[in-house]
Amino acid sequence: MQKRKLGNSGLEVSALGLGCMSMTSAYGPAADKQEMIELLRRAVELGVTLFDTAEAYGPFVNEELVGEALAPVRNQVVISTKFGFDIAPNTGERRGGVNSRPEHVRAVAEASLGRLKTDVIDLFFQHRVDLTVPIEDVAGAVKRLIEEGKVKHFGLSEAGANTIRRAHAVQPVTAVQSEYSLWWRGPEDEILPTLEALGIGFVPFSPLGAGFLTGNINENTKFDNSDFRSMVPRFAPDALKANMALVDLVRQVATRKRATPAQIALAWLLAQKPWIVPIPGTTKRHRLEENLGAIPAELTPADLQEIDVVASAIKLQGARLPESALNMTGL
Repeated sequence: MQKRKLGNSGLEVSALGLGCMSMTSAYGPAADKQEMIELLRRAVELGVTLFDTAEAYGPFVNEELVGEALAPVRNQVVISTKFGFDIAPNTGERRGGVNSRPEHVRAVAEASLGRLKTDVIDLFFQHRVDLTVPIEDVAGAVKRLIEEGKVKHFGLSEAGANTIRRAHAVQPVTAVQSEYSLWWRGPEDEILPTLEALGIGFVPFSPLGAGFLTGNINENTKFDNSDFRSMVPRFAPDALKANMALVDLVRQVATRKRATPAQIALAWLLAQKPWIVPIPGTTKRHRLEENLGAIPAELTPADLQEIDVVASAIKLQGARLPESALNMTGL
């Protein structure tokens, strides 16, 4: 497995990580727990070292799953988790909105350590920016946790460039996590240049466009009510139909390269910067193995230019998130 360093932090992880959210929530009913434990351990066997979870996934049950699965190999892996939503640390009650008050950040860290069955959180992300709490206070709270040995690295998720700079000035930010793929290239405008200038790594979530870029979704696909995609504008039938042109492009390149669309979509991301580490999620072993096949599927400069030229002419439709969720991002 190829390794990559997240910016200048020195934190080295596998070139592809594993997003664990879908194992317990968001894409429909939770998967079988034992099967997910086996999947997580198989990922370790295949060389994956970065595993991404959050207290909000469930809430709590995803961290518990990851903690149980990775406990036997804890010294071989890097676990990232997140704070920032207003969830009661002990009961899991969702109180709505965000909460990054320093005392809450500490409470979440303490609770996450227990669920993850570990004595240190490798990478602690603020899940969403809390506009009621100065980012300097948030960074300071994580800085104290790092000084106490409870956290190793600080991260931000879906934060804007100015927020990243302000936080980084208080406590160096190791990585920023935001959506990024051929289907959503928003980070290219300000975020990627900011990260490059500051020496911060980038961890794209939804690198396969929540499944869209795999080619297994079309305008006739029906999503369960418990699947968040049922509420996302870009997954509405008309938008999907219009956006299929992008999938057609990826599929054409995949055919030529003797790869799958998912592998090409991930290979494209890996080719953008050497400090980018995508975290595709899955609940299926064969998809895990397919995704990891993206690492050797290198794209030439000519391939990348072709993709950019054709993709730039495609008019994509539909917002990437519902309006209420977009209002909680800095992008």
